Amino acid sequence: MKQQKEVWLRGEPVDGIAEWLQPVAHALLQAGEEITNMMESFPDHLLWERPGGCAAPGFHLRHIPGVLDRLLTYAEAKPLSTEQLDNLKEETIADNSTVNELVQRCQTRITLTLERLKQFSGNKLLEHRGVGRAQLPSTVMGLCTHAAEHTMRHVGQLLVTVRVLQNTATGALSVNLGRQRSLKI
Repeated sequence: MKQQKEVWLRGEPVDGIAEWLQPVAHALLQAGEEITNMMESFPDHLLWERPGGCAAPGFHLRHIPGVLDRLLTYAEAKPLSTEQLDNLKEETIADNSTVNELVQRCQTRITLTLERLKQFSGNKLLEHRGVGRAQLPSTVMGLCTHAAEHTMRHVGQLLVTVRVLQNTATGALSVNLGRQRSLKI
């Protein structure tokens, strides 16, 4: 099967999103594709495993939608709601969600985030926004960019953790013996 180009290389702008936010939209769409692909056959019983003390896959899949919602709320110059703050506290707590449910939450939040991005354009992108209780300085564009960057950071961490857990579960452990050799154990 031929691998599709990454979203940003497909030459397709996302309708309704300002030119300066196209990289944000492309990164979020890429994150959605990668999450779906990597989690396709991942077993539910490994969602809250933490190999080597790393964050569990379930955490990443709960954190990504939460952080997108929170960062876009700040970009909209709104305070976080009690529900958003409660969700933040619950991101690390294992629950009975399935892989498919958590992946769907990510996809839904990415779609909602893309819709929310459509409200920002022109000079509004440079407007000051305060972040968190301390109201740390940022801009609308800074928050939107960080939403994409932070999401992709967690997608990368999720990818590594998922591979470690899948390889451990199947007994396929690889030991790096240097630049040109590795040993399958």
